Amino acid sequence: MFHDPRFWTALAFVLFFVIFGRKLWVAITGHLDARAESVRHDLDEAARLRREAEQMLEDATREREKTLAETQAMLARSEAEAAGLAERARKDAEAAAARYEKMAQDRIHAAERSAIREIQDRAAQIAVAAARDVVSTRLTESPDIASSLLDQSINSLPEALRRSAA
Repeated sequence: MFHDPRFWTALAFVLFFVIFGRKLWVAITGHLDARAESVRHDLDEAARLRREAEQMLEDATREREKTLAETQAMLARSEAEAAGLAERARKDAEAAAARYEKMAQDRIHAAERSAIREIQDRAAQIAVAAARDVVSTRLTESPDIASSLLDQSINSLPEALRRSAA
């Protein structure tokens, strides 16, 4: 058994662990404890970061909802304002059309009155010219008619002056 190399290898192995086992155990457990502490610290950091991320997500969600509500309110105000502007523009256009129609009707009535006056003036001129021709023809043909017409005109003059004064 003392001549067997396996015995000496086993004995060296046992003596190695008896002599250096405590130091190795302390070093290995210290390293494992440090690693466990590092992992615990990393897990705590990850949990803290997760809480912060969840808080940021909640804040962003709240902010998005608030912004969405503000946007919808702005859209509603804009639509109401646009409807008001459209209604105001429609009323302004109707008023302008009514004004232009009234102006056109006034011009038409003025043109009608002017045309009637011109026709009446022209008819009066033609009637006066025709009467002048008839009277001058009759007066030159018969002096008796001229004197009777002159007498009638002088007699009807006070009545005509009264009518024109009234």
